[in-house]
Amino acid sequence: MKLGPAFRRYSAAIRAMVVFTVILGIAYPLVITGIAQLAFKNKANGSLIKNAQGQVVASSLLCQQYVDKSGNALPQYFQARPSDATNSANSSDPGCNYAYSAGSNLGTDSATLKNTIEGRIAAYAKAYDIDPTKVPEDAVTASASGMDPGISVENANDQAASVAKARGIDEATVQKLVKDNTTGRSLGFLGEEYVNVVTLNMALDKAHPVTTAQS
Repeated sequence: MKLGPAFRRYSAAIRAMVVFTVILGIAYPLVITGIAQLAFKNKANGSLIKNAQGQVVASSLLCQQYVDKSGNALPQYFQARPSDATNSANSSDPGCNYAYSAGSNLGTDSATLKNTIEGRIAAYAKAYDIDPTKVPEDAVTASASGMDPGISVENANDQAASVAKARGIDEATVQKLVKDNTTGRSLGFLGEEYVNVVTLNMALDKAHPVTTAQS
């Protein structure tokens, strides 16, 4: 019994689909997952951070907001960038909410955006006693994802004296931790240096714990 040309085409197509499904849909993902687990286990699993009790408390890839129950910044902690990753149904949500990762989507000609940034500049300048014209850009603008854990070195340096005072420690000690948690440019020339606020604050709590906890 001869098979028709249509049947042979369909049969070849089905065999090809099965073969490529096994190769690309099963074998390839397993190989890549295995390599990732062997060579980059921490990064592959989300760059999770554990406390002294072995509990996962954060990811070094996701920001956190260090505020009290009223949304006021806790002075003993470095503050992350503003974040628009908030639950719109919860007016007290301070941001960095991974379930609502997003930017504001406001254009450069938006009056709302302009007023928001002007308010942030004034608040930052007052909090850290600096000239409003010298406020770092990243201190008053949110990232596109709303989940950026990094701030500029300039931003961290502006906050260092306030954090040191709130913790009752020497500013040089705080600056040393800032340096330890600074990531350089990719490949030495791409992007800018940044300070990871999450790892920095955890290092501060470990080395110089405070009685007032984040809430």
